[in-house]
Amino acid sequence: MLKVPSHDRSEVESLANSLGVTRTAACVLLSRGLGQHESAANYLTPRLASLTPPGAMAGREAAVSRLARAARQHERTVIFGDYDADGITATALLTEVMRIVGADVTPIVANRFEGGYGLSAGALSRVRDARPTLLVTCDCGSSDHDRLEDARRAGIEAVVIDHHRVPEAQLPAVAFLNPHREDCGFAYKGLASVGLAFSVAAGVRAELGVDLDVRPWLDLVALGTVADVAPLDGDNRALVRAGLGVIAKGGREGTRALVEVAGCARSTPTGEDISFRLAPRINAPGRIDRAELALDLLLATNAVDAQRLAERVDACSTRRKEIERGVVSDALAEIGDPPFSDLPAIVVARQGWHQGVVGIVAGRLASMTGKPAIVVGLEGGVGRGSARGPAGFSVYDALVACRDVLVAFGGHHAAAGLEVKADQVEALRDQFCAACATQKPATLPVPYDAEAHWVEGEAPDRVLRDFERFEPCGRANPAPRVGIERARVAEARAVRGGHMRLVLNLAGVRMACFGPDMGNRVDALRGAGEVDVVGAFVRNAWNGVESAEMRLVAANPS
Repeated sequence: MLKVPSHDRSEVESLANSLGVTRTAACVLLSRGLGQHESAANYLTPRLASLTPPGAMAGREAAVSRLARAARQHERTVIFGDYDADGITATALLTEVMRIVGADVTPIVANRFEGGYGLSAGALSRVRDARPTLLVTCDCGSSDHDRLEDARRAGIEAVVIDHHRVPEAQLPAVAFLNPHREDCGFAYKGLASVGLAFSVAAGVRAELGVDLDVRPWLDLVALGTVADVAPLDGDNRALVRAGLGVIAKGGREGTRALVEVAGCARSTPTGEDISFRLAPRINAPGRIDRAELALDLLLATNAVDAQRLAERVDACSTRRKEIERGVVSDALAEIGDPPFSDLPAIVVARQGWHQGVVGIVAGRLASMTGKPAIVVGLEGGVGRGSARGPAGFSVYDALVACRDVLVAFGGHHAAAGLEVKADQVEALRDQFCAACATQKPATLPVPYDAEAHWVEGEAPDRVLRDFERFEPCGRANPAPRVGIERARVAEARAVRGGHMRLVLNLAGVRMACFGPDMGNRVDALRGAGEVDVVGAFVRNAWNGVESAEMRLVAANPS
């Protein structure tokens, strides 16, 4: 029997009727603690008007004032971003807004292979070549004290916009926005850097008194926020929901071309579309080539350029997948040796591993093994790597305990980057494993198999329409997980790639299901006749016809 929360039937009926939703959706809302009409209605219809007032955000007033002065005086300004989607989208957003209000802007993004993450010495050299009087860093800068000091001595003032770990030493910057500052009174701490950049842009608009609607830039906020796996609750939920609507309208040439090459051109994209189709393509050039390619795409002003750039970005994504598969295969073969199975963490390194995919591979290893993982690509005597961990585990804190064997490191609880000398990899493995053995992961509640049962008789299409109001789904707001018990199997077959296609007969209602990596379950399920399944409702488009189906996470004979 499936483990599913139980709710009073009259409470379910009351909530469903008051909101105009199916009882299945009402059950999920109750399971999420949204049993009151007002809280549930606010959740289903998040509004920008409900955003947290920004007045208490430490550093925002100083940042807005300095950027407004740069606009008034047409100052030469460099907007510098990290090479991932959050940094790139924040850079694109501030570049466009600051150009409109009068600043002379040069956008620059970090290069993973020439200096690495953040404002490296090589990156600062590129900044100085542009001869700016103002530097704005996006999604980096919190750990770049020395380079910011070098910039200050060169006559370049800095505004730092970041959400990574806050340094102990005060930054040599005229403004430092980071919601994790101890003195920051801004209540919502989940904003990604692009969300912070959007807030600054809105503040500059207000400071200058210009008639500029900043909502068209919410498409970039949605892309960067979801890509950075920021929590999709609170302010982020409202910002990303509105941003998905902006993407759907297709006003930005680059975003429209990106949606087309990613194959997710439909009425309104979802958080999953960004996570698995759009964001990986934005990140791909920075992983294997130059991140400027993705930035140029987002800044494209005509359809021809946008299409050309989108195709190049898509080609980078395809190449990245090929490289990733090779490194994953190598890493799995290495950790298959018995000595690794007894260790509390994984640290693997090899000459020639592409440094642009080590973060993805570390994430895969952490997911597959349930252990914190570090993957390092070595080039000669030096390696660059990434650390990822299972939910509730801080890889950053573990790296702090290893700092004496690292050249450099930075990041946050869920993900971190590092640089290590080749002859220190063994020492890193020993210290990282020791740190992971003593760290207690955050205690997580035991999950239910599903948040609700599918209520018999409710049309899957109607349930799906209700669940689409739960978007954006992702971290802190997962897609609703529904269970169906004793469903009759109408069809079960294996499909290409080792997956399974299952069709259920639910009291006369047919429900198509897709089981990723479940092709080996077909015979058992077909022979059982009746099955218990758990999955999420998704919209499937085939030959121009859209229908609701379930993406399974579990399927067992009843």
